[in-house]
Amino acid sequence: MIASNPKPEGEAVSQGDRPQPVFAATITPHRSLTPAGFRLTMTLICLVMVAATVPFMALGAWPVLGFGGLDVLALYIAFKVNFRAGRGVEEVVVTPIELMLRRITPGMRKEWRFNPLWTRLERKETAEFGVEQLALVSRGQRVTVGAWLSPPERATFAEALSRALAQVRRG
Repeated sequence: MIASNPKPEGEAVSQGDRPQPVFAATITPHRSLTPAGFRLTMTLICLVMVAATVPFMALGAWPVLGFGGLDVLALYIAFKVNFRAGRGVEEVVVTPIELMLRRITPGMRKEWRFNPLWTRLERKETAEFGVEQLALVSRGQRVTVGAWLSPPERATFAEALSRALAQVRRG
């Protein structure tokens, strides 16, 4: 998911010491399961597990309940890990003097700063899938950007970021 804020040409005016962004985008991972959907899914899984283990309990095979409970616990942990990873954010800000990429994920925060005049956007495209990978390349440093986006979203993001870099180069 992308939230971007491209500025029209000529609006890169500074306010105080900080120049205004020419382009700003926030990228977040897509998650199709909402918290309410998670609760419903886990409730249904628990009900199915109870319904499946009751006949075994009646026959005296009580360990089935424990192993079923471990399966439910493993699924719950997997969902929680996935939701935690979904709280990540990637921010891209282009000003006339700097291109800043900030990636924030639970437990990690990284930031890269590039000179927009020396930075290029590298695309890896295929005819079958479209834009598979984007990377910012500057002076021997290569950083992947927009990995959470789908190929069509990556293409749209790449166009907007390329326009912003071109605008900064024109002055």
